[in-house]
Amino acid sequence: MRKMIAYCGLDCEKCDAYIATINDDQALREKTAREWAELNNAPILPEHINCLGCRTEGVKTVFCDNLCEIRQCALKKSVTTCGDCPNMDGCPTVGEIIADNPEAADNLKG
Repeated sequence: MRKMIAYCGLDCEKCDAYIATINDDQALREKTAREWAELNNAPILPEHINCLGCRTEGVKTVFCDNLCEIRQCALKKSVTTCGDCPNMDGCPTVGEIIADNPEAADNLKG
């Protein structure tokens, strides 16, 4: 499995926070902060948009580092991704992600 597949199966390489970080793209940081702030009704600022992927060493967004229930669960269970968890099929937390993202489900199976 590629290192940039998140615990939930999403592809970190397609995330605007990751893209803004690796390209040091301030305009994309600002755009992403506006979109995420509106989507989450939270005070998200451009300086919060820095992430090198949830399963890699280095900087992460506050959400990915501290608030993502999926990441915290995977770390606690010491699984590479949710695809390695025997409870994945009945898990409501990751179920929300894979129900809306068939690619994430495929990534977890592959």
